[in-house]
Amino acid sequence: MKINIYYGGRGMMDDPTLYVINKMQQVLEELHVTVERFNLYELKSGITTLPQTLKTADGIILAYTVEWYGIGGYMHQFLDACWLYGDKEKISRIYMCPIVMSTTYGEREGKMTLSSAWEILGGLPCSGICGYIADTLTLEMNEDYNRLIEKKAENMYRTISQKMTSLPASNQAVKQRVAVMKNIDLTPQESEQLSQYASDEQYVQKQKADIQELASLFRDMMGNCTPEHDTEFLEEFREIFKPQPGFKAVYKIGIEKHNLPLAIRVEQAKLSCAYENVTDFDVEIQTTGEVLRDICEGKISFQRAFMAGNMKMKGDFKILRAMDQVFPFQKSESEL
Repeated sequence: MKINIYYGGRGMMDDPTLYVINKMQQVLEELHVTVERFNLYELKSGITTLPQTLKTADGIILAYTVEWYGIGGYMHQFLDACWLYGDKEKISRIYMCPIVMSTTYGEREGKMTLSSAWEILGGLPCSGICGYIADTLTLEMNEDYNRLIEKKAENMYRTISQKMTSLPASNQAVKQRVAVMKNIDLTPQESEQLSQYASDEQYVQKQKADIQELASLFRDMMGNCTPEHDTEFLEEFREIFKPQPGFKAVYKIGIEKHNLPLAIRVEQAKLSCAYENVTDFDVEIQTTGEVLRDICEGKISFQRAFMAGNMKMKGDFKILRAMDQVFPFQKSESEL
């Protein structure tokens, strides 16, 4: 899966929109999504060529900050270019998530503008984010806001992977009746220019380091919670274990109200389960005891729990799917 981010702001360090898209990019990359960012203020001389970059994307994020009135000129130019030069058939299969932060007024109107524009282009809608943020520190220090941003990124991933449908919109009907669209082929020189684009990689890496530091601090604070049972779920995993030829994996399952994570090591026919800290793992899972109990009772699979938003994961999604084969709590998994 590939998602492009088109940022239409000015690139200021205290821009709240930058914080939001950096956070979403981190979550998507943890889900093994290829993310490419295009800062329109850096590419203003070649905005008309950017619709070509949509051809390899499964979904996009359109993001900007309302600093005065309405969406900025760079975002307008990009949307105009999509109308004039974009491949409308390809756009009709691309999901778009709007992100609009405001330091003044008009974030809701801006989000609606982006959603309407993309639907008129024929694209698919995706739930977005909008909000009034006077100080970026408000986002950085509020865990509830950060969880909301992470949830939106996970929802976007599920929407694209499951190819969710939506009811037809009236603006699409208007486009089909009255709009005359022409696809304009780009020159070889314009196509070659696309390979020269570069994102601000240094800034992205700094944001990732800061987020990891905050996440580590938060986990240490949560370490004061008292576990209910240090042997809970161990016997269930040992009894249901079904070795898979040639399969090796280490799972780290963080369970709410447990001090230590549940470490599960699988090496073909060998299995070890224990509550302990583990640093070398293939998949990290965060969930609650109630969800894990439902899995052990065969009410839901690991994959279904993740797709429903009842657990978070980092690592290889294929290894998570294999967990339902190695530990077949459900006797019949027709959905896998």
